[in-house]
Amino acid sequence: MIKTTLSVLISATLLSSVAQAEETSYSPMAGKDYPQQVFWGDTHLHTSYSFDAAMMGNKGLAPADAYRFARGEEIRAHNGMIAQLNRPLDFLMVSDHAEYLGLIPMVSAGNEEILSDPVGARWAELLNGGPDEQLKALLEMNIDIAKNHKSMVNASVERTAWDEITRAADQYNDPGKFTALIGYEWTTMPGGDNLHRVVMFADDASKAGQVIPFSAFDSEDPEDLWNYLQEYEEKTGGRVLAIPHNGNVSNGQMFSLTDRKGQPLTRAYAETRSRWEPVAEVTQIKGDGETHPRLSPDDEFAEFERWDKGNLTATAVKTDAMLPFEYARSALKLGLEQEAKLGVNPFKFGMIGSTDAHTSLSAVEENNFWGKFSLFEPSAKRGQIAGYTVGKQGKVYGLTIDESVASGYAAVWATENTREALFDAIKRKETYATSGPRISLRFFGGWDFTANEVDYPDYVSRGYAKGVPMGGDLTQAPTGQAPSFMVAASRDPEGANLDRVQIVKGWHDLDGSLQEKVFDIAWSDNRVADASGKLPAVGSTVDSDAATWTNSIGSAELSSVWSDPEFDPSERAFYYVRVLQIPTPRWTAYDEKHFDTQLNSDMPDAIQERAYTSPIWYTPSAEN
Repeated sequence: MIKTTLSVLISATLLSSVAQAEETSYSPMAGKDYPQQVFWGDTHLHTSYSFDAAMMGNKGLAPADAYRFARGEEIRAHNGMIAQLNRPLDFLMVSDHAEYLGLIPMVSAGNEEILSDPVGARWAELLNGGPDEQLKALLEMNIDIAKNHKSMVNASVERTAWDEITRAADQYNDPGKFTALIGYEWTTMPGGDNLHRVVMFADDASKAGQVIPFSAFDSEDPEDLWNYLQEYEEKTGGRVLAIPHNGNVSNGQMFSLTDRKGQPLTRAYAETRSRWEPVAEVTQIKGDGETHPRLSPDDEFAEFERWDKGNLTATAVKTDAMLPFEYARSALKLGLEQEAKLGVNPFKFGMIGSTDAHTSLSAVEENNFWGKFSLFEPSAKRGQIAGYTVGKQGKVYGLTIDESVASGYAAVWATENTREALFDAIKRKETYATSGPRISLRFFGGWDFTANEVDYPDYVSRGYAKGVPMGGDLTQAPTGQAPSFMVAASRDPEGANLDRVQIVKGWHDLDGSLQEKVFDIAWSDNRVADASGKLPAVGSTVDSDAATWTNSIGSAELSSVWSDPEFDPSERAFYYVRVLQIPTPRWTAYDEKHFDTQLNSDMPDAIQERAYTSPIWYTPSAEN
């Protein structure tokens, strides 16, 4: 009798526990579907399949080599050295130029179809000549793109190259361990003004291979590219997006308030652009694109790795009037203004970084920088080479190789390291950019985060439960409340300490003006702001001669919950986080130390690396 009663009690307890387990779990992460890991990668890398890469020294490193290198394998570079990443990447997208895709490797292989074409035969002859002849062929191809004129038409060349590119991506894609994304670059530059986009597919070769890349020869208008993306999804059932980059060499065209026909932006344009271009590449080898000192004169850190002398082909100089339509912060503000007029924000983008290296090597750490082109791989003299860009009418402005930026990487908060999960995260803008270091960074916005909530071990769960992550939207401001933001940053485990964490706010005020302000919200070393609110500099431990520094200043981690003290619920606004490291040596200092040489460079020996999150937007509701 006792045994029977005990058995009944145990059975009842078990049944009750099972019923309760269906509702909750003892394991804290059970049932949580939010991203718990940040993945590091490069969505913009060129190989020998890009005509300019091949003609600037990349003679044989194909897409397969790029994926191998990104996974951590050793690759022999063109200077004879062994190249290897300091740490493997989690993902890579090879994004070779659609224009003359794969042409140069096929010329080198003696492709009969190319050699039978008069233009192909001429270029083959030039390519087999000396440096002057090779440069002439490169300039002719660049001029073709700038003029939207395709001198050599051979669809089979493009098809063959695209098949090889998509096949290589599928071969090296290893879900859960390493993601090889399929993509390419649409390289339009009307009049030499950069309007480039990287096109990213979420799919494998069975879908992406059903099309061939849409190129600048097909159209120089981004709206036609967006139509191509729409047609791809309708045809294949796949998914695709585009990522603009280098507005800083667009001479005011990248975030223009008119379309390519010169007409003011419309609601339809804004809806289409915001759909297909969820993120923008804001830092890479050809300059940092967050902001500019003349756009943000009150921002003491706005002066950072600028390329601002002219357009991409060096055929037109830069004017101050162009700057507002070239940089991310200004474009985000312009987006608020356009939203007020059109009802839709055309520039509601998140932020990522990538390399734009043409070496097949995604290596942009300051002490492991392999340059923009293979001709500029590490050597004792690479920092002294002049004339980075030459216009068809001669050199309009001068650039030296030491002005190249060892930047950047894309950080993506995703549920797993797969094509689908990474693509989803990029679409929802849960991404951030760094100039190279792998700084871990979380950013949440909400209405009722408490002052110490970021100190709890489950602050991430609280962030998702009570607010939105980077890339998200806030509205319905409670009466009398300002938004609060929870930020947590940790240094790169193999890198430098952090100087400070800032929140950058942009807003559209009630009289129609666009405003911005930078707030320091967390900083190291117990510094005290002066009467104007300015923090003292963190200092520097950089030894330029030895190309080293120490972590004796700064903090390994910085966090804060910050509430906007100037919030007006009736004004559209955005907020994003900028994290600054303590100063460390620039790549030019590492070159001087390694090769025991002096570069005679005007560039600084030290740099404050940084990270930028995607914004969180606030939009007034009807009640506000």
